[in-house]
Amino acid sequence: MPSFDEVLQKAGEFGRFQRRVFLLMCLTGITFAFLFVSVVFLGIGPDHHWCRGPSAAELAERCGWSPEEEWNRTAPPRSAPESGVRSDGRCERYELEAANWSSAADAAGAAAGGLSCSDPLSSFPNRTAPLVPCQGNWKYSQSHTSIVSEFNLVCLNSWMLDFTQAVLNLGFLAGAFTLCYAADRYGRIIIYLISCFGVGISGIIVAFAPNFTVFVIFRFLQGVFGKGTWMTSYVIVTEMVGSKQRRIVGIVIQIFFTFGIIIIPGIAYLIPKWQGIQLAITLPNFLFLLYYWVVPESPRWLITRKKGEKALKILQSIAKYNGKYLSPNYSEITVTDEEVSNPSFLDLVRTPQMRKCTLILMFAWFTSAVVYQGLVMRLGIIGGNLYIDFFISGVVELPGALLILLTIERVGRRLPFAVSNIVAGIACLVTAFLPEGIPWLRTTVATIGRLGITMAFEIVYLVNSELYPTTLRNFGVSLCSGLCDFGGIVAPFLLFRLSAIWLELPLIIFGILASVCGGLVMLLPETKGIALPETVEDVEKLASPHVYKRGKKKKSQVTSIHT
Repeated sequence: MPSFDEVLQKAGEFGRFQRRVFLLMCLTGITFAFLFVSVVFLGIGPDHHWCRGPSAAELAERCGWSPEEEWNRTAPPRSAPESGVRSDGRCERYELEAANWSSAADAAGAAAGGLSCSDPLSSFPNRTAPLVPCQGNWKYSQSHTSIVSEFNLVCLNSWMLDFTQAVLNLGFLAGAFTLCYAADRYGRIIIYLISCFGVGISGIIVAFAPNFTVFVIFRFLQGVFGKGTWMTSYVIVTEMVGSKQRRIVGIVIQIFFTFGIIIIPGIAYLIPKWQGIQLAITLPNFLFLLYYWVVPESPRWLITRKKGEKALKILQSIAKYNGKYLSPNYSEITVTDEEVSNPSFLDLVRTPQMRKCTLILMFAWFTSAVVYQGLVMRLGIIGGNLYIDFFISGVVELPGALLILLTIERVGRRLPFAVSNIVAGIACLVTAFLPEGIPWLRTTVATIGRLGITMAFEIVYLVNSELYPTTLRNFGVSLCSGLCDFGGIVAPFLLFRLSAIWLELPLIIFGILASVCGGLVMLLPETKGIALPETVEDVEKLASPHVYKRGKKKKSQVTSIHT
């Protein structure tokens, strides 16, 4: 009896139906990119911030000072010696009682023959008062509001901004173990729709969070549901097309992620309030709920759950939409005889080939995340216009997808995967030892490294989905990519902590990780032109690909329907 791939070939492996579903699911990549990098724009630091004294507000109002004038006249100067600690004048205030501002002014006026509100506060004797840490009452000068000014994430609380991104990545990690597991058990499309609804609701609550605790809790939930939308959409499109088209859909869907990175600076530039930015990047998720009527369940998943009758009906609908006709010979479809069970981590490491693939892919995900995010953050510390710099950083990623499309079907997956990692590793190591006097060369080499790790990041998605059987694919991809989320938590600490020891030390760590990863991925089996494995047994046969390509028959049962 015909297998799923044989029926799909007759129905059309990448016809009008698959192209429509593919385009619709690709839009998820844009909204996920918004969520992934949103902290950069939600947490824009203010131009100036300072701590107001007890009655500085009253003084500023009486004198009619602008925020800039108030900052210049009432904030402690940078590196104030009175503090006794290193200070830039933004995290401390003068230790004066409320009445002392007026008495100081009166005393200064008597001594100086009269002072007006236009005189600098350095003329006042309270300028010599001791400094104390600020306990609140912050004042900000900025054109765009952000969560920094909303929740006072400055000075001793500045670590809380990094914490919000760590919590998001923890949400991604939790989503990999919950929603993506549920997608293997209960179905792809139902979990996708639940995830879209969850991202939308939690994102709205984040926008109107009354305090930082509520913000963090629902930021975490956004990560959980966001992971569900991204990984499930990726699996749906790769399971809906033939093996020859998987390379295209697997790479192009990630190009839409890059489109999201390119688009979000424009959104953030046009919307001055962080709540508006949050709503603008969240509300589109509700539109994806309309997919309930246009995107069917994955027929490949239905077969693994012994629902061949439903799978065949979907395949017939696909054939009709594609202008194809399934003859009565295709009124039956082969359903695997393998016992259906809920996936677990032990299934990924129980057999030799599965164990090798799982461990190498976990390391590859971790390395890609650490090096990619590390290089992005490193480019960001050079200063400049945030919106333009971020836009350019997204454009740099586009050639990577083109290079993958040009090479991955000609030479396979494994070699480009290894080379891109090694190029990124060498570029990091070379940049670390280039002299400071030639910034253009350092920037060029670092850009090559960014391009290399971007290619590696995109290929690992494709290779991961092709190396796991259908019964474990969503769970396996989600579990391995969980190391990506862990890498996203580790990356900022590696960059900023190690750079405090030696500025180039993070680059050396990045270079070593990427180079080692490049060597390890050469141990993975090649998946070029091979049908998606349906069972663990198929994965074990990948060690001898010619045996699997010849399509050795599996024990099976037949499900029939009459047309």
